[in-house]
Amino acid sequence: MAPLMQASCGSSAVVASRKMQASHASCSAFCKGGVVQVLQPRRRSCVGSLVIRAASKATYEEYFTETTERLRLDNLSPQPGARRPNKRKGRGYGAGQGGSCGFGMRGQKSRSGSGTRPGFQGGQTPLYRQMPKLRGIAGGMSAGIPKFVTVNLRQLSAKFEEGEEVSLETLQQKKLLNLSGREATLPLKILGDGELTLPLKVHATQFSASARSKIEAAGGTIVDVPAKVKWTRALGKERKAAADAAPKPSKAEKASE
Repeated sequence: MAPLMQASCGSSAVVASRKMQASHASCSAFCKGGVVQVLQPRRRSCVGSLVIRAASKATYEEYFTETTERLRLDNLSPQPGARRPNKRKGRGYGAGQGGSCGFGMRGQKSRSGSGTRPGFQGGQTPLYRQMPKLRGIAGGMSAGIPKFVTVNLRQLSAKFEEGEEVSLETLQQKKLLNLSGREATLPLKILGDGELTLPLKVHATQFSASARSKIEAAGGTIVDVPAKVKWTRALGKERKAAADAAPKPSKAEKASE
């Protein structure tokens, strides 16, 4: 049985009960027969909660193993009522929208045609015109598009051995580059991140200053590969003029060939 604390009823009893209630917030105090009785709380037994948990777990496992099917990609579907069919407007009274067919009586959206275009905000300046223009890749300009395929020296020292040649072809064979699409047409640039201790023969279009000095310090060879010249109208005219000015082979030379 829980221990019982007693005090005389009256002003002192009220003070005692308040003190005991403050110190024992979880205790229950009441006055009966001129005596203030304070019951200390009992510890709850965890047996009942364990039984309830075990029963609920058994019910859960039984429900999900016997009455339901395991979720897979081939049996996923929305809940009933989550997707409702669209209203078929303009199909007469039988469709259920009345004489105006669900379009209302007047206004631009009730007329025939597509109505307003996407992004139209009633004539005010739309949001996409209030935002500032973006530069670089985000704005669709060519300033931020990469112009080289880059490789660092630490990658070369990890994959190549002494005396080997480094080029776009060998880099793809060593699985250092996986080029496709536009990247396959870009030239190679060597960057100087990392250290290089092996003498290599490096073919590239551009080298950073640190990469060039490290390759030469390791005893390697640098081969500058000319970049592809972008065709312009002026370049086409220049090449055509050079071809016209070049001496043409005679018929005898053509026959000898």
